[in-house]
Parts: sequence; structure tokens; C-alpha cells
Amino acid sequence: MEIPSKYEPQQVENRWYDYWMQHRYFHSVPDEREPYTIVIPPPNVTGVLHMGHMLNNTIQDVLIRRARLQGKNACWVPGTDHASIATEAKVVARLKEQGIPKSSLSREEFLEHAWEWTHEYGGVILEQLKKLGCSCDWERTRFTMDDDMSASVIKVFVELYDKGLIYRGHRMVNWDPEAQTTLSDEEVIHEEKQGLLYYLAYQVEGSDEKVTIATTRPETILGDTAVCVHPEDERYTHLIGKQVVVPICNRKIPVIADEYVDMEFGTGCLKVTPAHDVNDQQIGQRHGLDIVDIFNPDATLNSYGLHYEGQDRFVVRKAISKELEEKGYLVKTETHMNKVGTSERTKAVIEPRLSEQWFLKMKDLAQPALDAVLESGDIVIFPNKFINTYKHWLENIRDWNISRQLWWGQQIPAYYYGEGQDDFVVAESPEEALEKANKRLQGTRMLTAADLRQDEDVLDTWFSSWLWPMSVFGGIMEPDNEEINYYYPTSDLVTAPDIMFFWVARMIMAGYEFRDKRPFKNVYFTGLVRDGQRRKMSKSLGNSPDALKLIEEYGADGVRVGLLLSSAAGNDLLFDENLCQQGKNFANKIWNAFRLVKGWEVAEFEQPESAAKGIQWYDAKFQQTLELIEDHFSKYRISDALMAIYKLVWDDFCSWLLEIVKPPYQQPVDTKTLEEVTRQFEETLKLLHPFMPFLTEEIWQHMAERTEEEALIIASWPEIRGTNTELTAGFEYAAEVISGIRTIRKEKNIPMKESLELQVIDAEETGDFWNGIIAKLTNVTEIRTIETAPEGALSFRVKSNEYFIPVSGKVDVAAEIEKIQEELAYTKGFLKSVQKKLSNDRFVNNAPEKVVAMEKKKAADAEAKIETLEKSLASLE
Repeated sequence: MEIPSKYEPQQVENRWYDYWMQHRYFHSVPDEREPYTIVIPPPNVTGVLHMGHMLNNTIQDVLIRRARLQGKNACWVPGTDHASIATEAKVVARLKEQGIPKSSLSREEFLEHAWEWTHEYGGVILEQLKKLGCSCDWERTRFTMDDDMSASVIKVFVELYDKGLIYRGHRMVNWDPEAQTTLSDEEVIHEEKQGLLYYLAYQVEGSDEKVTIATTRPETILGDTAVCVHPEDERYTHLIGKQVVVPICNRKIPVIADEYVDMEFGTGCLKVTPAHDVNDQQIGQRHGLDIVDIFNPDATLNSYGLHYEGQDRFVVRKAISKELEEKGYLVKTETHMNKVGTSERTKAVIEPRLSEQWFLKMKDLAQPALDAVLESGDIVIFPNKFINTYKHWLENIRDWNISRQLWWGQQIPAYYYGEGQDDFVVAESPEEALEKANKRLQGTRMLTAADLRQDEDVLDTWFSSWLWPMSVFGGIMEPDNEEINYYYPTSDLVTAPDIMFFWVARMIMAGYEFRDKRPFKNVYFTGLVRDGQRRKMSKSLGNSPDALKLIEEYGADGVRVGLLLSSAAGNDLLFDENLCQQGKNFANKIWNAFRLVKGWEVAEFEQPESAAKGIQWYDAKFQQTLELIEDHFSKYRISDALMAIYKLVWDDFCSWLLEIVKPPYQQPVDTKTLEEVTRQFEETLKLLHPFMPFLTEEIWQHMAERTEEEALIIASWPEIRGTNTELTAGFEYAAEVISGIRTIRKEKNIPMKESLELQVIDAEETGDFWNGIIAKLTNVTEIRTIETAPEGALSFRVKSNEYFIPVSGKVDVAAEIEKIQEELAYTKGFLKSVQKKLSNDRFVNNAPEKVVAMEKKKAADAEAKIETLEKSLASLE
């Protein structure tokens, strides 16, 4: 097989991905091996690959490929989420472009358009993940709206309802006026925004007195049903029980007393609008107040809005404040910082709204999920800095609003047969619902299917994805099937911390509720991908690069390395495209190393001693690195594991080993050395494969003729056999000696072809084990121990040993003496300035400990350098 001169990822990646797919290396079926299972965080069916997906799925692929090499039955289940709000919004927008309003369609007609959209765009992101090299079991691809997945959701709803955990309630909910649906608390982002505080005068009925009320939302005065004061506020006790007149609408409302009012905020008077604020609603319930809802579902004003009917709330805010001012009701305005809730999906400002919704009681469900992380250690979170956030949310959990006013999603399985509040049944099918309803009516009347009306709402998308680790294996519909028993609990979950509450915590609750088992053992939270200005990457900001273009430019392996090198565990990733270039350079370095080895001629002769020792050292260094990366993997420090391998390949294999074993120019290498270096290269490729799958498979297949059973993707992960620390430490010492000689050659312009002699005052017995390697890599013909410093030599120090290189006739001694004298004078001056600082008691006593320690180190380094320079000077003079 001819080896190309350059590594061309575009020529390689599709070929090997097709090969892996063709031989079904990604596919898993239950067998006798230990399972290793990951379920993908299902991306939105409308989505395309972005940098967050790239990072998250690269990490998952690293883990799954490593598990496969370790001989485990690796199963990575892919899939997509139907994303009710996002998908419905996309479909509605497309229909609008075609001149079709959603309101003109029946539910069934709309769903046809939604499915059409899904079939057109639903697989885009999964195909893009293949470009990244993701080794998912594509035969297992799931979609949260698949028939069996939807059936699982409905079954769970019915079970929870029958247990009394799901209920209908008229509650204040978060209303997204753009998507026109409710949101759970976790889907609302609270942002600090500067607005105005409006001070408005309300006339007290039957008197000239006025009360001033401060509000951030003057448009809501049209829904006021009371003014509230603190019962102990002496300024207003005389008004309790009286009535005031609401400006503009002239409605008379009572003055009530409630301890909720903060006497220090604003004027101490609170306008109460029970339909539009959760705290006002609670006051209204305590005092039996009327409820006046002034908004339409799209946040325009309804008929209670008087002459503002049909206008948007923010338009009305400006107009009504102007009217209030003109009519003398506006006393003043002040700037005011306010926390404003916005929709995570549409970015619309949330409206609190009273609505009939379905809720899931969470407190009892949350306790096992808390205990699993905080008490038993059944589930482990990495990095552990996220545990407190997890704990806080679960300890303060509120009931989950699970209904959404949409058509795309699983329709709530509640069937109404009358107008009464309790005239409904909950069932898995219309047939079962009819049977339940007739049983409840006990023969008072006999219903037919036409008498039943199913609830219009659908379930929150997260209500399907919280079942994901179970439902993908059929564990809800067939709780004892072979696959769920084999693959569940899954092994690792890799996701971003921003869905800790939406998804991770809820999956844990579902696992204990429906299978009495954790859904996964380890949760690894990645950081968020940010740009150089620390802004979260997003399409709206235009700061997110095109993921596929990056792959085209740098190769999938280069992008994977670039992402992981900048992604310390759990910390946000400050993405820089230069890191992808670094990944591409790394791939080229490995390819060139491979071409070098494959290009050697081979002959039968005895292995040189330097090559044997170099191979012996690299085996020890490899084992040392393997132990280190296993430790990193156990702590989910994936980028640290990659960096350890990076250094092993770039520094130890390429820069040291290949130089040690490389035969002289145009000379062959011995058979034994080539065999052993090839073995070491192959073992190193195994470590690299999870991170750089395409490049490593390409080199692996070039190195020898392989059968499909011998592909790298299913090779065996290297075994830990123990590290020879004496050998690795010895080589580190030898490397410093080599570096010292090379530095002198470079500084003094002594070419490599000119041989040198190396002399050492052996204060620390080092032996001559590495002398052959030192000699080969520096063109030193003789290394000998001496008692005293020779004349006419340059020196350097390694630990307590002093090395000398006689340079008489090789360098201009007079010029060298002058240069050393200059450097010596400078260093002495520098030392004097540091010592002066350290002799200043005020500095030593007041400066931070680290600063003082740094100055002491500077002084010690300067003293050591002066000693070396003086010895070099003495040997030359």
C-alpha cells in the first residue's frame, strides 16, 4: 500500500467511517461481556451541530472508543428530541411563509406539517455527528416521538396520576406569549434589567386624600383589584377598609392590610393585581379579591384594556405612562434595576398567568435522587463543584408544570366527558378511557367514543426525555426485557451543566421511581464553549464558527484535539481556532513519524546498545504515562489524559525515541529495533485512537496487512505492567545533559558534524548507562570523569554534577571570556538588587508569602548561575 507524503484527512475520514459502519463495529447486542453504555443527550430534532455538541460528543466518543478497546460491550445510543416549543415555532414560521396561519388548520393537519418538517430536517445533526467520528450504534437511533417512546410517556403519566402524584390545578404559571405556552420554572431565565419605577396617585374615595403607589408595570393598573398596606404602617392604618379609585379605568377597589407588604419599598403601598403576579395572587386568595386578567395569550391587551385593547403590553406601557402624566396621576419616575424572567427558548419576557394546568408533585420523587448523590454515592458527579447546585435545587424543588399549550408532542391522556371539574378520566387509550368513564358513571348514562374529548395540551418535552435511559431500551413498556436488564443502569452521562435540572436530576428521579435503580453511575458535566471575550457561543451573537467548516479545514481529529486541549474538566472552554491548527499540526507530526519509520531500510545485524536502551526507556515511559492517563480517566480529566498522550507522542516518541534508534544517514536499521519500535508505535496508537480515530486507523492499517478482526477500533487497550522509575528518572537526567551540550553547540555555533569531548566532575555517581545515547545524540566521542576543572572549557551543571566541554580551537576564547564577563557582571548586579529587597524588613514582613518566596528563588538561581559562570571563566582564562 503506497504511503502518501502528506496526511490528507479529507481522503481518509469518509473511507474509514464507511469501513467501520460496514463491519458494524459500533453495533452492540447483549452478550457475556461487561456492558459499557452511554445514552446521548438527545439534540433537538430541529438542530444543527454547534460547538457545544462538538465538545460533548467528542468526550462521549473518547469514552466509548476506550471502553471498546478495553474489551467491554460498548453501546452508545443516539437519538433526537422532538423539542415541542422549538419545533412548533419552526413549523408555524414555515407555514406563515406559505401564507397558512396555524389557526386555519386542524390538529391533524398541523401534525402532518410537523412530521414533514421532522422527516426533512430531523436527521441533519446525526449525520453531522458522523463527520466528527462519533461511533454511535446508529441501528439503535431513537426519536422521542417514536410510537413506543410516546407510549412509554403516556404509560408513565397514567401511573403517576393513579398514584396521586399528577394533578390538575388552577395556578399562576410562567406564560411565554410568543410560543403561547406555559414553561416550567427551570425554562425561565432571570436577567437583571434597568427599567423605571412609576409613582402613581390613587384618589381615596370621598376625600381629597391620595395614596401614591410605586410600580414597574403601569399597564397592569387596569387589572388592579385592591391596594395593600402593612397592618402596622401608621401612615395608612386610617385608610384600611376604605376604597380608592384606579386611574384611567376609574374602578373602585378596597384598601386591605397584609403583612406581605414591605413598608420600606417604594411608598409602602402595593397595588394588587392577582391575575398577573404570583405574590399578588396569594394576597388575593387570602382576602377573597376579584381576579381581572387584562391580557390575551399573545400579551396584547384584551377588553379590560379599554382603549388599549389589541395593543402589545410594551407599547401600552409607554402610552399609558404618557396618559397618566397628562391626566396628573404620574407623580414621578425613577430608574430601577429589576429581575425580568425571559423564555429560555424564545427569549420573550414571561407573563405570570393564572391557568388550568397539569402538575407533577416533586418532593417525594426528589428525595431518592438527593440521597443517591449526597448519601450513598450511588451516583457520582464530576467535577464535584456542581454537587451544591444540585443539592440546592432538589431541596427547594417545586411541583413541575408538565402541560404545554402546543400540538406537537405527546397529547395528555386525559379524556373529558362532562362540564364538571372532575368529569374526566386518565387512560392509556381512548378505549380504556371509555371503559373507565362508563364505570365511573355506574350506569347513570352510557357514553360512546364520540362523548369523549381528549385534553388539547401536550406534555412538556422533558417529560419524555427524563425517561430516556429506560425508554431507549424498552424498559417502560417491557420492564423485564433482555436489553433493559443488560444495558441498564447505563455507565456514564456526559452533558452540559445548564440542563442539570431540566434533564439530569429528573432522569435520576425517574430511574428510582420506575426501576428502583440509578439511571447511570457517573455524571460528567462539561464546561460551556465560550469565545475569546468569554461570551457563550450562539448563533444569535454570530460568534460560533461553522462546525463542519472547521472539520473541513483542520480534519475531524484536529478539531477533536483542539476542543479537548482547551477543555479542562468542568471549566468553560475558551475556544480559539488556533487550537484546531495545533491539532492538525499534531496529526502531521504523527504522520511524519510513521513515514520515517516505514521508510527505513532493514538489515540483519546486531541491535546497537543505544537503540536497545532507548526502547527499554520508552517502554518504561509508556507505562508511566499509561498509569497517569488511567488516573485522569478515573477522574474524568479527559483533556489532561490527552495532554499526557500528546507529550508522550510529541516529546518522548518523536523527539527522543526516534532520534535514539534512527540509523545513520542512508544506513539500514536492524530487524529487532524496527520490530520493537513498530510494536511501541502500535501501542501508542491505541492510546491515541479514542481521541484521533481516523488518523490512527489509517496508520494502523498501513503498518501491516490487517483482517477485519484486526482493525484498530477493536484492538486491545494496553495493560499496566508497572513502571521502572529508576529508568525514567535516569533518562530525564541524561536528557538534561544532552540539552546542555546542544545549548553550547547552538550558542557557540559549533556544528553537529564537529565532534566534542565531554568531561564531568562526578560529585553525584551517575554511572555510564546512558553514555551511548548521550554520545549519539550530541556527537560526543568521549565521556570521561575528571577531578578538577580543565582549562579552556565551557561548562554547564546538571543537579550537583559539573560538565565541561573543551573548546580550544573550536571557539574564539577571548570573545567568549568577554561575553561571560558581561553576563557575570549583569547577574551580580541583579543578585545585588534582589538581596537589597530581601534585606528590607518592611518588604519581607508585609509582602505576600508567595512574593517573598519568589524573590528568594531569584536570589538562589542567580547565585548558582554566578558559580557556573565563574567556573567557566576560570577554565578559559
